Amino acid sequence: MKRVITYGTFDLLHVGHINLLRRAKELGDYLIVAISDDEFNAMKGKEAYYTFEARKTILEAIRYVDLVIPEKNWEQKTQDVQKYEIDVFVMGDDWTGKFDFVKEYCDVVYLPRTEGISTTKIKDDLKDELNK
Repeated sequence: MKRVITYGTFDLLHVGHINLLRRAKELGDYLIVAISDDEFNAMKGKEAYYTFEARKTILEAIRYVDLVIPEKNWEQKTQDVQKYEIDVFVMGDDWTGKFDFVKEYCDVVYLPRTEGISTTKIKDDLKDELNK
C-alpha cells in the first residue's frame, strides 16, 4: 500500500482544498491529512474560523481522506513520515523546497495551487462585503 501525507489548516473548505486532496490521493492508496490544531495555529499567528474538531470532522467526511491527525508543531513532519511509513509527502507549490528535508525518507511532491481561490481570499472578500 502506498501511503501519502499532506498538511494544512483546511479552514473554510473550498475547491482548492478538494483539488489538493484529490490529487494527493491519486498519488497513492491511503491519504493521511495532518491539520494544524488550534494551539499550533495560535503559535503561527493564525486564527481558523472553525475549531480543530470541526475541521477534523469535515475532512473525515471527504472520500479522498483516509485518516486525519493533528499537527502540533513544525518538527513533527519527519516523525509522522516515519511513524506512518509514508511514501509520498505532498504540499501545495507555494511551499516548494520548504520540506525537501523529508526526501531522506520519502518522495516529496509540490502540487500546483488552484488559481483564484484561497482561504485568505475568501476571508478578504467577506471583509470587503461587510465594509460596503
